[in-house]
Amino acid sequence: MDQLELLKKQWQSTEQELPKLSYDDIYKMLLKKSSSIVKWIFLISIAEILFWTLLSFLVPESSTKFSDDIGLHDVLLGVNVLNYSVFGFFIILFYRNYRKISATDSIKDLMKNILRTRKTVKYFVIYNVTASILLIIGINFYYYFNQDMVFQFMTQDYGITNISQQRFMKMFFMIQILFGIVMIGFILLFYRIVYGILLRRLHKNYKELKKIEI
Repeated sequence: MDQLELLKKQWQSTEQELPKLSYDDIYKMLLKKSSSIVKWIFLISIAEILFWTLLSFLVPESSTKFSDDIGLHDVLLGVNVLNYSVFGFFIILFYRNYRKISATDSIKDLMKNILRTRKTVKYFVIYNVTASILLIIGINFYYYFNQDMVFQFMTQDYGITNISQQRFMKMFFMIQILFGIVMIGFILLFYRIVYGILLRRLHKNYKELKKIEI
């Protein structure tokens, strides 16, 4: 049983010898817990962008060369600039939500800030998942309509020989589909576990605040 539950039991008890805890005591506890949760959302979003940045440095040089050869350098650069810009925008929103919740001085305002934070996180998740799906689909459409060029540079950059173009492209797209499914699955699982837990805790705090307000 956590500290909040213990405080609620003390607050609701009618036969205790100690003075009862006020609405303000329960509110302060919920405020502290909500502020901590939103702070974690902010910190995790920073860790996430650092993770993807680090991962980009681990991409094999042959893969980068293939993207450049096939003409995707400028497109991927533009996508990265857009994604980092949007990511930065959401990080700023998460920080502002944290500051607002930390400085909240009423139950009504805290409830509003919790709802705002939950909505911001949901938009953040929707953007990242949607952007990842569209990027994977878009790149593979480009590969599909430029199969001759894909086969040419893949055989040159990776030294692939003794295979027909038709057979190679079938294997290539099967790997691309599998990679896309695994990638999107990983992203969804990460968001469901990490942000999902934090959002459920925020929702629980919101319901407790609603009881106090009533």
